[in-house]
Amino acid sequence: MAITPSIDRAATLLDAPPRRGWTADLRDFIRQRPLGAAGAAIVLLMLLVAVSASLLAPYDPLAVDFGAMLAAPSADHWLGTDAFGRDVLSRLLYGSRTALIVGFGAAFFGATAGAILGVASAYFGGRIDLYLQRVMDVFISFPLIILALAMVSILGNNLPNLIIAITIPMVPRAALVIRSSALSVREMPYVDAARAAGFGHARIILRHMAPNVMAPYLIMLSAFLGQAILLEASLSFLGLGVQEPTAAWGLMLRGAAVQFAETAPWMAIFPGLAISLSVFAFNLFGDSLRDALDPRLKTQ
Repeated sequence: MAITPSIDRAATLLDAPPRRGWTADLRDFIRQRPLGAAGAAIVLLMLLVAVSASLLAPYDPLAVDFGAMLAAPSADHWLGTDAFGRDVLSRLLYGSRTALIVGFGAAFFGATAGAILGVASAYFGGRIDLYLQRVMDVFISFPLIILALAMVSILGNNLPNLIIAITIPMVPRAALVIRSSALSVREMPYVDAARAAGFGHARIILRHMAPNVMAPYLIMLSAFLGQAILLEASLSFLGLGVQEPTAAWGLMLRGAAVQFAETAPWMAIFPGLAISLSVFAFNLFGDSLRDALDPRLKTQ
């Protein structure tokens, strides 16, 4: 009699489907969404380049060589030099660090703050939800670039302030998207059970509701990465981002002024390609991640 339950449990384990590992999920993602996989590969390549820029760069990105000003691409300078004789390739490699620091910093803080506000707004409801959403509507009524310009003008144009200035416009956009998912989570039985058990509001929000809106959070995070990189380049190009002599793609475009458009076109071509490729890669990956995490869009 004591052996029968063990036999039943063993039969159940044998009939259960084998667990899928993360490698199988990765293979499915690559096979079903090759464009998203290509975007992820470019993002990983950018990360590797940023981390090992000091090893890959052939020159010091800040070193000025007046004897090689506006030198065309050659064996000595593969992508040419700028108006100060600085190597364009070296500045591109180090500029990826600036782009990724600002991009990941602003996207993470913006999506995280928006997620907390969105979940709290959905949880409390009532006047708190009403007032908080009206504040979000005020912020979201401004275009990203306009609000970022206003913030950086108020805070100043160093790197930490630039991250804050780009983060603030992203918070209301993330809050509105995540709130819509949190509204359905609020009605789940386990949330009612947590209330009945006497758990505090902070514990219910952070431990029971927030983990269940991770899919829209990850989607917003990946979408914000490309936007943050583009905003950083735009602000730096306008002179309101990071300042010289810091290596940044927007600053490199700013240095490629109109007077150099014909005599040294490489000063604008290569930074422009770097910005376009990085934003394109993040957008491809973000769209594929959305399709993979949204159950309504999953392929059978």
